[in-house]
Amino acid sequence: MKIAHAYTIVTSPGRNFVTLKIVTDQGTYGIGDATLNGREMAVVAYLDEHVIPALIGRDPQRIEDIWHYLYRGAYWRRGPVTMSAIAAVDMALWDIKAKLAGMPLYQLLGGKSRERVMVYGHATGRDIEACLDEVSRHVEQGYKAVRVQAGVPGIESIYGVAKQAGEPYEPADADLPAEHVWSTHKYLNHIPNLFAAVRERFGDDLHILHDVHHRLTPIEAARLGKALEPYHLFWLEDCVPAEHQESFGLVRQHTTTPLAVGEVFNSLFDAKVLIENQWIDYIRATLTHAGGITHVRRLADLAGLYQVRTGFHGPTDLSPVCLGAAIHFDTWVPNFGIQEYMPHNAQTNAIFPHDYRLEEGDFIAGEQPGHGVDIDETLAASFPYKRASLPVNRLEDGTLWHW
Repeated sequence: MKIAHAYTIVTSPGRNFVTLKIVTDQGTYGIGDATLNGREMAVVAYLDEHVIPALIGRDPQRIEDIWHYLYRGAYWRRGPVTMSAIAAVDMALWDIKAKLAGMPLYQLLGGKSRERVMVYGHATGRDIEACLDEVSRHVEQGYKAVRVQAGVPGIESIYGVAKQAGEPYEPADADLPAEHVWSTHKYLNHIPNLFAAVRERFGDDLHILHDVHHRLTPIEAARLGKALEPYHLFWLEDCVPAEHQESFGLVRQHTTTPLAVGEVFNSLFDAKVLIENQWIDYIRATLTHAGGITHVRRLADLAGLYQVRTGFHGPTDLSPVCLGAAIHFDTWVPNFGIQEYMPHNAQTNAIFPHDYRLEEGDFIAGEQPGHGVDIDETLAASFPYKRASLPVNRLEDGTLWHW
């Protein structure tokens, strides 16, 4: 068996998605997610110009060898573009192998470690009351875990909160980066009020999470974690920029609030020091941005040695292909923690038919051979690519800050 054909598909049903399709000479095919939000076409070029030509004629069943060929063989290792391209190949090859075996992907990985995959939804609001209403809506739908983000008085636009109710908080149609204004002082003074209100209304059983989005210094993050201890968060996410892994050691010294990080990681080495020092409790690297199933399972195995659990990033800027593969991975991985979930729109779900399903705050992996997600190429072609950019942040004095 050989790889006969491979190509990229770019579609934009509300936001951009990049899919790699690999077809064997026997007609079996697999698909992988190669989406890198705001830099989509960089991955397309990497795949089209450098990776796909090197795949043709190779045995698709040699997943391990192909992974190392693309990683070590490129010499220029790691980085989000390279690792997203490798991940797309890896995901598609695992899809093919599971189809050839006649098994759902979780079976090929080693079988179920659990029957259901707990997810967390996103509750946002311009103020605390609006946010509480969104939490209530999620609870009514059966969610056991909810990420809570609310507007801060004096800050016009803040990560995780839409300007208007019902709108996405991260507009996907901005041709060039929008500029937001940030105040750490106002944020730190306000956020504990939000979690006090959540616990007062919903009690202690609901799992609640919060995303700082890399905005704080280590000692500021320590202050926030300590202030939130009475509300026993499931986790505090991305409390500081993660380039300096030792920063988490300082945060850990001052708070027992669980810490999560990793959505911007693209290799095991980004998390190695964090895990080995037990400075984090959850690793959030995605299959798409961290080299696919082959690499992330090694990351998960390392994490498991240190009682760190998975909590994969699951935004709407990763396609249902990534989500479907992640649900199979979550079903198998022994040290699972939780899965993020932001619902895709109807057009996206139509382009990417899938057999995973959500039941009362849990995902159930499908039983189709492979990862259970396909692509309607004809429908995808009716939503052409449109350049889109993530925002940037500035402090109130104009200094560029972490978004």
